[in-house]
Amino acid sequence: MGIPSLLYKAVLRGRRSLYKSGIMKTRKLPLKVVSIGNLTLGGTGKTPAVIAVASEAKKRGLSPCVLTRGYKGKAKGPCFVSTGDNPLLTVHLAGDEPVLMAERLDGIPVVMGKDRYKSGIFAIENLPSGIRNPKSGMLFILDDGFQHRGLYRDIDVLLIDTLKPFGNGKLFPEGTLREPRDAMKRADIIVLTKSDMTGSETITKVISEIKPYNSQSPVYTARHKPISLIDSSGETRNLDGLSDNRLFAFAGIANTLYFQSILRSLGADIVKFKNFRDHYHYNQRDIDTIKREAHGLDIITTEKDLIKLKGLDLPDNIYALKIEFYIDSEFYISIFGGGQNDKEHQRQD
Repeated sequence: MGIPSLLYKAVLRGRRSLYKSGIMKTRKLPLKVVSIGNLTLGGTGKTPAVIAVASEAKKRGLSPCVLTRGYKGKAKGPCFVSTGDNPLLTVHLAGDEPVLMAERLDGIPVVMGKDRYKSGIFAIENLPSGIRNPKSGMLFILDDGFQHRGLYRDIDVLLIDTLKPFGNGKLFPEGTLREPRDAMKRADIIVLTKSDMTGSETITKVISEIKPYNSQSPVYTARHKPISLIDSSGETRNLDGLSDNRLFAFAGIANTLYFQSILRSLGADIVKFKNFRDHYHYNQRDIDTIKREAHGLDIITTEKDLIKLKGLDLPDNIYALKIEFYIDSEFYISIFGGGQNDKEHQRQD
């Protein structure tokens, strides 16, 4: 391990010690908190998972509210990205993932702010009484919360990418690990994402790498299923148009190879793929370049990228691939049906 990663590891240890000693406090909201997080930097499919868990909570008659940091958003939190209707903030102000969640989560508020405890209190104090009434079953879904020790979580869900579970095995900045592997022992539920893109032997191998650190928590497998195409106006079309179609594709996400593999699995012929850095903010010149390089081919990107193109002059043949998170119903029972919900204290070690 190089000096940069050693220094980062020392910072993590120091922070953990401060929480264990009580110098830094873990505050508890008066409502249940379910955290969805990961161990690596991006690429695990966290946003679709947050959307799925929040949607399932609503289906069960609960009143979920998403708390998110709003990565790269310029707004000073806490503030509403949505109160359950259309997004109230732009991508520039809120960040791409909060706006995508606000668009997908009808009737579910999204609150952004670096301090998620303050965001939770803000939601409780400012949401309509019908939502924040204890009888409504209000609860919080904490987006990207695995490392956010400042807020107590009743349930910690840890997502691990089956294809690249621990990146290159090295800590940031030499690798993509946000914490050492032993942090997995804090997880109450572990989910292997993108499990449909690999075989049972790989899944078994990943589980065997998890068990030395956490042998108690259930491990589920999940997939991210493409369900439709969506254009810039929000209109949808079925996926049949991808089969045997020559496409120009682009994306600014953590794992563009996975996006390409999904397109190819649907029969698409990707003539050219253009990479942008994760969370990239597009301008009109980027779109003009993409249109010129596409030479009339249909243009495909991700939902997260498409929402960043609003306000730009877009060609009519640009679409995003809409993805949904699919997992066994036992996963939702473990969150909403009791058992691990009754955890007496949060594991911090």
